[in-house]
Amino acid sequence: MINDRFTRIRQLIGSEGLALLKESHVAVIGLGAVGGHATEALARAGVGHLRLVDFDLVRHSNINRQLYALESNIGRLKCEVARERVLEINPDCCVEALPLFADPQTLETILGGPLDLVIDAIDSVGPKIELLSQTITRGIRMISCMGAALRTDPFQIRVGRLAEVRCCPLGRRVRKELRRRGLPLDVCCVYSTETTERLPAGAISFDRAEEEESLRRGRKRSVLGSLPTITGIFGLIAANTALQWLLGERSPGEHKKSVVGAKFQTVD
Repeated sequence: MINDRFTRIRQLIGSEGLALLKESHVAVIGLGAVGGHATEALARAGVGHLRLVDFDLVRHSNINRQLYALESNIGRLKCEVARERVLEINPDCCVEALPLFADPQTLETILGGPLDLVIDAIDSVGPKIELLSQTITRGIRMISCMGAALRTDPFQIRVGRLAEVRCCPLGRRVRKELRRRGLPLDVCCVYSTETTERLPAGAISFDRAEEEESLRRGRKRSVLGSLPTITGIFGLIAANTALQWLLGERSPGEHKKSVVGAKFQTVD
């Protein structure tokens, strides 16, 4: 059909695969540079149910890397901007926009109801750990994105288990806390093996303009230099891995029959 927006996808994965994606329920938690690109890819692939979670507003400092950061969107909730964009891509998609901060009080809502998969694109350590802990406990499949800021080499991006993550301070802290809680470390992660030990002056700073918002989140947060390319690639790899899982491809620790004619490939 000429007017079928998913014709090219159907050619690759078939009508059965497209139907699987249409019936799938995916939550993306964190709609910044990584989560925004993950959401974009899922929407354009025809995923039929998306839960988009982010309490934050679009800011000028987001423009260098975040998909929803346009001059016309400054000051708006990221989740609402994301919802509008998804519906422009696929009006038939069922989209939930939740302006929530991930913490023990909100995770019942964030993770409630049917979910086939969660993409974690949170960049704050505390909320990330709480989300991973609850997702693991509930037995929900998850793809967790580790640190994308301060990296410049796309060829060092990997997909693997949390236990295998290296050269990532965020991954190290998350792993330590999950181990302390007695939780398994077989969470699927997108991460970079690029070291952040030698950085140019000013790559890490603290922006006074963001101090009030940072303190509202519970602590001062460093401002980390980042490229639009690397953060976007992180999000697209997370989405690609999600599509593999939803279409029955292998995921860490799983072996499922594939319904896809062509194999998707992740960075390994």
